[in-house]
Amino acid sequence: MSGPELCPRPRGVRRGAALALVFASVLVTAAATNCLPREQRPAALPAGSAAAARDPREGHTARGGDRTAEDVTRAAAEAQADGKSATRAAEEAVDRSGDRWGAVYDKGQYEQYTDALDGRYTGVGLWVARTADGRTQVTRVQSGGPAARAGVEAGDFLRSIDHWSADGRPVTEAVSRLRGDAAGSKVVVGLQRGSRSWQQTLGRAVLDTEDVAVEELSAEVVMIKVTAFTKGSGERVRAAVRRAPKDAGILFDLRGNSGGLVGEAVTAASAFLDGGLVATYDVHGKQQALYAADDGDGARPLVVLIDGGTMSAAELLTGALQDRGRAVTVGSRTFGKGSVQMPTGLAGGSVAELTVGHYRTPSGRGLDGKGITPDLPVTDRPLEHAKTVLSGLGGTS
Repeated sequence: MSGPELCPRPRGVRRGAALALVFASVLVTAAATNCLPREQRPAALPAGSAAAARDPREGHTARGGDRTAEDVTRAAAEAQADGKSATRAAEEAVDRSGDRWGAVYDKGQYEQYTDALDGRYTGVGLWVARTADGRTQVTRVQSGGPAARAGVEAGDFLRSIDHWSADGRPVTEAVSRLRGDAAGSKVVVGLQRGSRSWQQTLGRAVLDTEDVAVEELSAEVVMIKVTAFTKGSGERVRAAVRRAPKDAGILFDLRGNSGGLVGEAVTAASAFLDGGLVATYDVHGKQQALYAADDGDGARPLVVLIDGGTMSAAELLTGALQDRGRAVTVGSRTFGKGSVQMPTGLAGGSVAELTVGHYRTPSGRGLDGKGITPDLPVTDRPLEHAKTVLSGLGGTS
């Protein structure tokens, strides 16, 4: 996320830095979901407990997750005991920790953040991200949503929400204000496009995230575009591959995919792999492995499109297909976000997402801060280049 008004905010790029990401892009409509690798919606977490059984999320940290969790939990508890804001105290502790991808949500924000994992959200149909100068910019507008009908476009700056200034403020707060309480309610947004500034009243609605789109470009080429790995997206990718014409090649477009649920990315990988390793990750120093199902299509020609907006779970998937020689990757270097985050319940019902480990591809490559270099680096007309490569693989005639 907007379509899902979602968005994890990188601590290193702190509240005012370049957050052109989402699950790192923020879905202004309802969900900071595009970047979550959790399999389940977090239930209400008791104060001080760590939901270690849940699937990890990706992030980047400067020091141990255990120590950070202790500091954040302590700060929140002490603040609440003193009658102060536990959420604000936890935010300050995460800031001090150097955990770039650490984030703190109050109870309502976290519920909104996780609701989008179900593939639906209440909002206005916008994805937003933080720019380097601290402004909030629209990165995507959901077709047919309230914002699209009002003429809002990607690239517009979101300056205010119901007269609250969005400049230099946490993306999570902007998302929360955009979502509101219910479908049918109204929100007044201040927008800027070039030299033009204006206010627009938008009605909130219940929207689908539309994170998987399938298009038959020809009888021999099917393009599957995934913008985020939300709940059910992996199986939709598998279904699209099964339905594709027998002789068709697949263009798997992960450009601008900010990540999401790691389990869904593994399921999507299972569409193209006949079992085997997808990735490994460590949590608190313990190694874990993720494997594909053993019924995927391991022979169909496959080209993966990537760019600098390909992040986290999308990078994990790309790395698996590349390392195992299953696909040719085309485009530009990916973002480089490959650490693991998990939720910790805090005093007062707030939740901290803290970094606890890192992912690696099947060959052992770390992604964090490095990204994935495509087999064919191109920035001009990547889709046309991808079609040409697919033709060479036997996916077109």
